[in-house]
Amino acid sequence: MQPLPREKRGATDSPMRFDLERPSQSAAAHRVAVLLINLGTPDAPTPRAVRRYLAQFLSDPRVVEIPAPIWQIILRALILPLRGRSSAKKYAAVWTPEGSPLRVHTQKQTDGLRHLLQINDYTVLVDYAMRYGTPDIPAMLNQLKLAGAERILLMPMYPQYSASTTATAFDAAFVALRRMRNQPEIRTVRGYHDHPAYIAALAAQVHQYWHAHGKPDFAAGDRLVLSFHGVPSRTLDLGDPYHDQCQQTAALLTHALELTPVECRVTFQSRFGRAQWLQPYTAPTLRELGAGGVRRADVFCPGFTADCLETIEEIGMEVRDEFLHGGGKEFHRIPCLNASPAWISALGEIVAQHLQGWPVQAAASAGAVA
Repeated sequence: MQPLPREKRGATDSPMRFDLERPSQSAAAHRVAVLLINLGTPDAPTPRAVRRYLAQFLSDPRVVEIPAPIWQIILRALILPLRGRSSAKKYAAVWTPEGSPLRVHTQKQTDGLRHLLQINDYTVLVDYAMRYGTPDIPAMLNQLKLAGAERILLMPMYPQYSASTTATAFDAAFVALRRMRNQPEIRTVRGYHDHPAYIAALAAQVHQYWHAHGKPDFAAGDRLVLSFHGVPSRTLDLGDPYHDQCQQTAALLTHALELTPVECRVTFQSRFGRAQWLQPYTAPTLRELGAGGVRRADVFCPGFTADCLETIEEIGMEVRDEFLHGGGKEFHRIPCLNASPAWISALGEIVAQHLQGWPVQAAASAGAVA
């Protein structure tokens, strides 16, 4: 066979440089690992750190589906200079002494899952990575390999699948694998939007909040709003299942709470740019509820497993103001699942199901996570 002309050769025909690797010296070689993956956060609430984070996030073609040459001009010339400083102020408003809320909660979820698996005799490494920012996915995959992991379960902290969240997390992992000479075995969790344990954890979180702060008077017109992160409407037409999975989660949670679709509304938040996004939008809906005579509105974000800027600042401050300025009297933001016992238990159940068949326990103690 004649060799292909140079201009017709694919990118994979060029020599690949693999990272230098040495056999693991860990006594725990051949181990199984679980890597929780969340979206990411700036390293500090400063304009420079936020611009660095946004540049990485908004340069992902899974997130912004605009031709790169055009988009990068807009991003570098307009968006980053303008949003860097304004977003830094918002991050500063939610920053804690421990750091970014998203990182703090993700670390606690990691610690909780690790402890749960340990007390159930699972000999599994557990850590976390961020799709954007630090610690990044390639670095954590390499760290798990150095710790002896030869089988790794990728567990995105996104219950509903979307190309702009779940798929791009897997993209980053698979790109990292391309540089590995000795690749680990990989499994992925695509989503769990309708998993009974996840739905039960959501219901428990709402009930716990109502037990502590009083339940809305639905007979008097109070409302619960389930706010999911928005995505452009065109992604639904292109085949992304995210919208339908959000609706399925909402329907299951509404049923678990014994509410009606009138008492429990579904909205989408965090619209960006001028394009049409999934509707109804959260902020205008809350303003309309307030103007329509709704006295109390509770907002819960089932698609966010950890509180972050979008839940604490956008919902707890901006959307709250919309509702109160519209005429509402009482606004409640129900915290996300975070490291609640019900969610850690559900997380363990979901992970255990996806670890089946891998050597995660001694034969004498094999069993389900309690």
